[in-house]
This record gives sequence, structure tokens and C-alpha cells, in this order.
Amino acid sequence: MNDKVFHVLFLSRRNSARSMMAEAILNRIGKSHFVAYSAGTEPAKAIDPETKELLEQTGFPVDDLHPKHYREFGLEGARDLDFVFTLNDDAAGEPMPEWPGVPVTAHWESSDPVFATGEPWERKQAFSRTMLELDRRLKIFINLPLKSLDRMSIQHHVDEIGKST
Repeated sequence: MNDKVFHVLFLSRRNSARSMMAEAILNRIGKSHFVAYSAGTEPAKAIDPETKELLEQTGFPVDDLHPKHYREFGLEGARDLDFVFTLNDDAAGEPMPEWPGVPVTAHWESSDPVFATGEPWERKQAFSRTMLELDRRLKIFINLPLKSLDRMSIQHHVDEIGKST
């Protein structure tokens, strides 16, 4: 039996909200089959406080979450990646390194809740909506029969997931 563990990198501009949520969610629901990482093209100094609060309130560990630059994952000797997902147009348009492992890449556009306006409860709703959207996509992703699909089929499926909400 093939017990492959898939390594997944989520990219956003600041690596302080969306990509952190995706990393936390996949590391929980992916159990021993997926290991998630996140990084940014212009990483923030720290995880966004509202993101951290939401993750803590929903039972996700946050102690190991901190913004990283995407270049760390493209360095010689870096871990092979199986998937790289960009979560915003800035990250999708950034020139990327040749990722180790030649991963499947896809763009999963997701609104950045950090820029939500309005009352505090409206901002909380924006963060929750983003987290739920990522959770839905990742639940579809982890249920793909990745070990039995060819690369073109996997690419098609992850592209379609990125178009869904």
C-alpha cells in the first residue's frame, strides 16, 4: 500500500490570513496524508490578530504559525512539494522559483478578510466566510483519489476546485 504524504504550499501576499487558515485547516483535516505550509510574496511580521483569534476560537493550534517568504521553499535542499496553491492574484502573478518536486500548481482566488470594512461583527463575518470557503475547497481536495489519478486529471480537478466556492 502506498502511504505517500502529500506536501502542500499555500501562497498569498502577506501570509498573515488566508494562507495561514489554509495551512491550519489542511494540517487538521489532512491527518497523516497531507502536510501543509504557507508563505507570502511580501510576508507580514506576524499572523493577523483576527486570523489568530478565529483559529484559536475554532480549536486550531497557532503557536507554530508565522509568516514566511516563499523563497524559503524554493531553495536548494528544500523539501519536495506536491502542490502549490496561490490564493490571490498578487501571488499568482509573482515570478516563482522552480519548486522542488515539480508540484501541481493552481490558483484558488480567495478574498482577503484583512481588507474587510464595517463594524467589528462584519469583519468577523468576512474572516469566517474566508475560512469556510477554504475549508470547503480543502475537503473536496483531500477526497480526490490522488494516488490513482494521472497528473493531467489532478491538474484539472484542482483547477476546478479553485473555481468553486
